Amino acid sequence: MSEAVIRLENVTQRFRVIRERPDTVRELFSKMFRKSSSYHDFEAVKDVSFEVPHGQALAIIGRNGSGKSTLLKIIAGVYRPSKGKVMVDGSLAPLIELGAGFHHELTGRENILLNGLLMGYSKRAMLERQQRIIDFADIGEFIDAPVKQYSSGMYMRLAFSVAIEVDPQILVVDEILAVGDMGFQQKCFERIRRFRQAGKTILMVTHNMGDVQEHCDRAILLDHGCMLSDGRPDETIALYRSLLTPEAVAAQ
Repeated sequence: MSEAVIRLENVTQRFRVIRERPDTVRELFSKMFRKSSSYHDFEAVKDVSFEVPHGQALAIIGRNGSGKSTLLKIIAGVYRPSKGKVMVDGSLAPLIELGAGFHHELTGRENILLNGLLMGYSKRAMLERQQRIIDFADIGEFIDAPVKQYSSGMYMRLAFSVAIEVDPQILVVDEILAVGDMGFQQKCFERIRRFRQAGKTILMVTHNMGDVQEHCDRAILLDHGCMLSDGRPDETIALYRSLLTPEAVAAQ
């Protein structure tokens, strides 16, 4: 097996959940003298460990609220884990939240440069890639409009186009392709196939089990923040479906 480019060791992500907020100063002072707390800690990811070797396409699947997106954000550096260690060896392009890293007052063309700079590329390097990004995004005259006017589909097109054109070693995708139309999805997956052929690493969160089977070498199943399975996509998908209601299985 190739050397690991991503390694997680006993990673736990804990959030503080506020049960209720005081509406008045009197309520605030009264709560200060109560023994019961107004918050509790919630572990979205619990003691998760795994490695991803160079060039592997890994899917992370599970029901809503299982911790999938939180785990991707830990790997992408959005969250610092409450416990455990995370190692990422190589440049990473995260497609986690639509418009993350975009400045809403800037145009699409200006945001291409901004995103490139945030990922460590020079202005010159991004100007060389700019037209290819614009052509792939295919959003027409909106490229020169402020992104606050964009639909979610336009956000996704531009975000994916920037991420794939800067040629990262690791691509992290969280359900973002579900926003685009069928034609653009096919274009994106063709680019992902070429990305894999070039020996790059992919992490994907999706509820589409067909995409997992077609594009991934391996799948991890999370449930209530815990890792239940790590193995072949077909075996992991079968376990995942055993957790679902018949209606949810039929919807896939």
